Amino acid sequence: MKKLLLVLTLLTTVFSYAQTGSIKGKLTDKEYNNEPLAFANVIVKGTTTGTTSDFDGFYTLNNLEAKDYILIVSFVGYQTQEIPVAVVAGKELELNVVMSASAASLDEVVITTTTRRESESALLFEQKKAVVIKESIGAERLSKIGVSDAAVATTKIAGVSKSEGSGDIYIRGLGDRYLSTTMNGLPIPSDDVNNKNINLNLFSTNIIENVGISKTYATSSYADQTSGNVDITSKGYSKKGASVSLSSGYNTNVLGIDGGFKRSVATEDATLGFHKKEYALVDLITRQSWDPLKQKSTGNYGISLSGAQKFDVFGKELKVFVAGSHSKSSEYQEGLFRSYRSNILDNEFTDTESFTTKTNTTGYVNLGLKLSDNHRLKISSLSVNTSNDNVYEQGRNGEGYVFDQDPQEDGAFVRDQNFKQTILLVNQIEGSHQIKVNNKLTWAAGYNYVLAQEPNRVRNEANILDENTVQYAHVGDFQQRKSNQKIEDTEYNAYINDAISFGTLDEDDNHPFKLNFGANFRQKDRVFSSLFIGVRARDFQVPSVDQFSETFTTENFENGLVLREREADRYDADLNAIAGYANLDFHLGEKLSGNAGVRFERDEINVLWDVANFVGRIGSIKKEYTELYPSLNLKYELNDKHAVRFASSLTQTLPEFKELAPFEYVSPTGRVTRGDPNLEKSDVFNVDLKYEFFPSKGQLLSATTFYKDIKNPINLAQTRGSSGIFEYANTGDNANVFGIEFEARLEILKNEDDESILDFNTNITKMWFNQDLLEGFQYKGITESDLQGASDLILNSSLSYNSKTEKEFNATLTGNYSSDKVFALGSPEDFSNSAVLYNDEIIEKGFFTLDFVVSKMLTEKLQIKLVGRNLLNPDIQQTQLVRNINTGVETDEVVLSYKKGAQLNLSLKYDF
Repeated sequence: MKKLLLVLTLLTTVFSYAQTGSIKGKLTDKEYNNEPLAFANVIVKGTTTGTTSDFDGFYTLNNLEAKDYILIVSFVGYQTQEIPVAVVAGKELELNVVMSASAASLDEVVITTTTRRESESALLFEQKKAVVIKESIGAERLSKIGVSDAAVATTKIAGVSKSEGSGDIYIRGLGDRYLSTTMNGLPIPSDDVNNKNINLNLFSTNIIENVGISKTYATSSYADQTSGNVDITSKGYSKKGASVSLSSGYNTNVLGIDGGFKRSVATEDATLGFHKKEYALVDLITRQSWDPLKQKSTGNYGISLSGAQKFDVFGKELKVFVAGSHSKSSEYQEGLFRSYRSNILDNEFTDTESFTTKTNTTGYVNLGLKLSDNHRLKISSLSVNTSNDNVYEQGRNGEGYVFDQDPQEDGAFVRDQNFKQTILLVNQIEGSHQIKVNNKLTWAAGYNYVLAQEPNRVRNEANILDENTVQYAHVGDFQQRKSNQKIEDTEYNAYINDAISFGTLDEDDNHPFKLNFGANFRQKDRVFSSLFIGVRARDFQVPSVDQFSETFTTENFENGLVLREREADRYDADLNAIAGYANLDFHLGEKLSGNAGVRFERDEINVLWDVANFVGRIGSIKKEYTELYPSLNLKYELNDKHAVRFASSLTQTLPEFKELAPFEYVSPTGRVTRGDPNLEKSDVFNVDLKYEFFPSKGQLLSATTFYKDIKNPINLAQTRGSSGIFEYANTGDNANVFGIEFEARLEILKNEDDESILDFNTNITKMWFNQDLLEGFQYKGITESDLQGASDLILNSSLSYNSKTEKEFNATLTGNYSSDKVFALGSPEDFSNSAVLYNDEIIEKGFFTLDFVVSKMLTEKLQIKLVGRNLLNPDIQQTQLVRNINTGVETDEVVLSYKKGAQLNLSLKYDF
């Protein structure tokens, strides 16, 4: 009986197999030169049987009963196709389908692409197909891991870290001056005199489609990018609708203040982050307080709105996406600060306190207009207003120390109040024109404007003589002062690119060659001014450090106070860049593809200054650089899932305005930074070799090795002299960077529908740095050093769970680590005795951060989210080796230390 059952079972199985067949094929996108169309639906009409196309556009339907069917092939914005097919028993039918946009809504192709480029799978697909080495993080993943702005977004990409000391972004260990920032491919200016690139915190995620980092160079981009380019792709219309989000939270450090949170006096003239000037700076000496105010509300909150709609304008379809947001947050830090000169303690404060309140108001509009099937325009306008109010104090405990201060060195106290406001306007227009089937012209033009100002910065330096007596410090006449600073940047930029495809069409109707040629233009102008009004208050006393306003009265100016006015510090600067380029995309057979090109670029930098700390005050420089910049990018596909990439290029690093202008900027702690007019650009040779493996549409394994050779490296270094100034300089003849990167995006657990519900992402970057030092930066026998700002080990990891249910539940745990980095290079104080009299390099210590995000769809349209950032709240420290003059023993001293506090936020989002 058992044998009979076995035979019947085998016969049934064979018979069943003989009665079924299968369908397989490839879906391609007609609107994108017949590229594979991923994630399209293929369904057997009238049944629940179906599948989706994979990364390469392939699909398979197995075990179909032998008979006639109708296949429905669909993709949002594309014409749905119903195709009759006949399945033959035991046979495999191959059906390849070319998808095109419907006549009624052809430009939905663009919108569909926009939507897809927000998802992690779509960005991986783009990365797989790209010729150049590029990595991106989209809105989908940003939402999952609770990222609030573009700055934090970049740190989730391999080899990227952020300095807590300066806020700068570092790519492969190279900082602000070595990278470039663009929005939709056009340059955007800096909002801060201390930075070349704009603060990416200004870009909230509700206006970001994705953030991409290109670590290799192609000649269509400006050559001023050594470590890479950060490009923010702004959001456009994807579908009709609207959403609103509300959030509230706290910083754990702020919770312990107990009503003692402070704000600057300048906030009296500010509303929602917008400052209105009431008096001239000189009048603020007596007409406005010198003491900080108490802030009642210290909670964090945010509101964001967005909406999208289509309109018919003169028979043309206009698509509109608008977004707006406003947020406020409070931070409190306490720690210590020290500085040394020639290994001797220069000042010390063990009780530093920082009270910071930030606001961000953003408005964004994106318009998409289809002129015809072959001609489209897109207009983007972004306006941002941010404020950063800070009250910094050190020495309130009476234990502060400042070397050689009058009336005494002990009991030193410093308070610095500063309200910074930044207004940023970015306006762009982009055009796309399909001239012929094989000829596509694209262009873009932009106008940027930045107004960054510190309208009323207040600084007091004093000595606490006893518990009831505070006397004003007097070494110069500006230790009691009010100042303002203003930066105004205007910029015009544009590009044009013509792409001509040629060569014998392959089986997918693709040309093997595409010639790209075009031009770039950029004109950037800056007007900078800084005015100090000081008060000589020698021998004046007050009962406490909270009663400074009692001194600065009209009556006291008639009885010993002396007003000190000086000419404003100013510099005007401009950058003019013009370039032409040509590069060739090529496909040699099915496996080898690449891009080779050359760029001719002329850069001219002019700076004219009138500053107090420059001998004679007035000076100017003109830098002109005209060079050819070649690049080569190759990709060899071992098979559908494995590829090897190679890239090599020459690039440059231009000195930034603030690195050239000899203006001295004083930080709240008292550190002074200035530029060097003798600074020259760096020339860089780059090589990358990368292996990629895509196990499935959502997974990636990759390994990269890279090398950079830098001539005339630029670093921030300490200078000789009692003032302890930090200065930008060409510190050596040559520097090199060698590194390896590993990245993995893995699906750990799947549900019964073969959907991933548990993902693990990690990337690790290990680097080795070396640079020689010019004699002016050599001390105690040291002739080589690491690059300033470079961490040799960077680790980013996240573990994400998604329930993939109707009311979706998400949870993500994210960790980041970057190792020690050089904050500033050291220098000798005395060349003849540099083994003893020197200032060693300052090291920013590495630390680990941990973030956690949980979200739940309460209904189809209502989501709740809990975000915890910086949960471990590590010590952020800077250290410096100090040699005891008497014993000769070196000790590692902490020169800066603080904790940021953990951030906890709860939000609700509703989609209409």
